[in-house]
Amino acid sequence: MQIGLALASVGVLVALIAIVRFQAQQQAWPAELQRKLVHIGTGLYALALPWIFAEDWPIYLLLALALIVMTGLRFAKGGLGGALHSVERNSYGDYLLAIAIGAILLLSERDMLLYALPLAVLTLSDAAAALAGSAYGRRFYTVEEGQKSFEGSTTFFLVTLVIAMSVLILTQAQTGPETLVLAVLVAVFGTQFEADSWRGFDNLFLPLGLFIILAVHRESPIETLLALALVYCAALVMVPVISGYLGITAHVVRVYLVAFFLILSVTEWSNAVLPACVLAAHLMTRRIAPSQDPFPELDVVAGLALVSFGWLALGFAIGANALAFYAMTCAGLAVGLIALGTPLGGAVAGVGLVAACAVFVPLSGEAVGAHLVLLSAATVALLIFAATLAAEHFARLRVLKLTTLSVIVPLGAYGIQFGAS
Repeated sequence: MQIGLALASVGVLVALIAIVRFQAQQQAWPAELQRKLVHIGTGLYALALPWIFAEDWPIYLLLALALIVMTGLRFAKGGLGGALHSVERNSYGDYLLAIAIGAILLLSERDMLLYALPLAVLTLSDAAAALAGSAYGRRFYTVEEGQKSFEGSTTFFLVTLVIAMSVLILTQAQTGPETLVLAVLVAVFGTQFEADSWRGFDNLFLPLGLFIILAVHRESPIETLLALALVYCAALVMVPVISGYLGITAHVVRVYLVAFFLILSVTEWSNAVLPACVLAAHLMTRRIAPSQDPFPELDVVAGLALVSFGWLALGFAIGANALAFYAMTCAGLAVGLIALGTPLGGAVAGVGLVAACAVFVPLSGEAVGAHLVLLSAATVALLIFAATLAAEHFARLRVLKLTTLSVIVPLGAYGIQFGAS
């Protein structure tokens, strides 16, 4: 029965896209409106999934089938695919939405606050902001892919504030003034996640970012919430200074700030050292070995975020600590970036980052044996070898290729270790 429901759900998704596309052709709807209508319908259906399915596995089956369907729609832009892919910008939002739903379902364990609030914001606030910005946007600010409107971002903030207050009250996650302060924090962070995302990554970063904030601070006292707001506002004030010093845009600095805030929210400071090395490696080598990708500074954050969320979800699903393997992946990615600029520098950095894995991972209580040190060495050696002998192949899709190489050894070792245990 549940397999039948999963198949029927895919049919509902295709029917929704067909209806939107038919009406769009009849009414001459713009591409953004078509995309957001499908986004709203898909998101609202996703919110109901825990009540439709008694178990989680058919939901994952449904999401896998949806990914297959959306891949097919990418090759049918003149037909049904036009409802999703008529916009001019290059976006992976359709894929990332399905991945985000699965990740939130896994990590939330059907906790209604942790599941419903992030997906409700993604579904309603994002669509309201896009439509309001398209219709009423008059004042704009610059991001890497162009411009966004203050009217759209204000709409996002207000809708998110209403959603957050409603869900927090209904789930009784907070009582008293903490409810309002946490709702404002969710609205502020959510607005920044949406404003600073690119290529549809808000479909992933927004719900997972809000999930982390809620999971960490759902029971925090008002003093902690206010201190968090104060520290974050102080960091935002420093954005122009950091931007000028590093020679990168304010948008990129804000993205880096958000990334580290989320990492530090879920782990010890020692586990943020190696992710910091990834960003530092890119900043050091971006002029020596420039990438031909449109947004290399942002792509590094995307790769780091996917690695971080991926290892978090995998460790959570399997129940075996993945911290050491996450550290290996970050070390490999950092070394690969450096090696593209200078192979000798990559070799030196490789030795240092292998040592860093051995030093910083135990600070979080995770034991590091000799085999993990050897695996770290194998990871960085693979990246140095690939970056040195095939540097020309990393001019395009650099972060994607380096990230893929950096997870090969850790993922294989993690699978062997889990199988053995």
